[in-house]
Amino acid sequence: MNGLLVIDKPQGLTSHTVVQRTRHVCGIKRVGHAGTLDPLATGLLIVAVGTSTRLIEFLVAGAKTYRATFTLGRVTDSQDITGETVAENTTEHVTPENICSICTQFVGEIEQIPPMFSALKKNGVPLYRLARKGVEVDRQKRFINITQLTVEKIDGNEVTIVVDCSKGTYIRTLCHDIGQRLGCGACMSSLRRLSSGCFDESMAISMDALVDGKFQLLPPSMALSGMATVRVAPSGRQRLANGIPPALSDLAEECVIEDGGQIALFYEEKLLAIASYDPEHKLDVRGDFKLLKVFPDGI
Repeated sequence: MNGLLVIDKPQGLTSHTVVQRTRHVCGIKRVGHAGTLDPLATGLLIVAVGTSTRLIEFLVAGAKTYRATFTLGRVTDSQDITGETVAENTTEHVTPENICSICTQFVGEIEQIPPMFSALKKNGVPLYRLARKGVEVDRQKRFINITQLTVEKIDGNEVTIVVDCSKGTYIRTLCHDIGQRLGCGACMSSLRRLSSGCFDESMAISMDALVDGKFQLLPPSMALSGMATVRVAPSGRQRLANGIPPALSDLAEECVIEDGGQIALFYEEKLLAIASYDPEHKLDVRGDFKLLKVFPDGI
């Protein structure tokens, strides 16, 4: 069994629980997910089954869309409503115009400090474990990209936004930072992932459908949406079967690739490898590509 599932994760379940149930249903241990959703969050969780787990890094890399609601005036240690309240502030000075104006300031490339309540590690220890002990450590700022941020609804102190963003974005930190900029603080009260890469809600199955076995695995190649694909000739297939990068002459079709550009190599309808173009043989003298992932039997 090999392929991808798009699951609509309900609130209250961890991403790991979804993986465990998938293992049980599919009868296979090799299962992983792309992009953790906290128990509070709902929506798209992409699960890879079998050899497709080797493509998770490409699934994680895709841009994502979220709908989030945050509560103005309340600040928590986890930056969402599951945490302990550390401050409560007045929101009398905040207007809808203020909210919309401040939100526009977060569009583009911005710096973000990951929250303590996260799976990032410090000296091998997840930050959330340190946070639960009351320990706070310095976290390195990271650059993220918010391509669009729309204020969808304002209902009293509850603000709902829709965010298109790059990988690595913490939406609860975004909500927290918007609250700080407004001068009243805020914490995220709900979150739903609407899309991830080429996957959207229309492809998702419920947990009930998963448990009942009412699903079909999506092809692994969907993990490589947006990546150039080229078919190899039989000579290229033979080289890849032996773990040897193909030469340009081993491709079955012409292609235009930038030096260092990633490409998916297929034989007939099966993915055989993912490689980067290496025309000057800086990385591997045996061919015109550097192999990043190889699937000798194809997937």
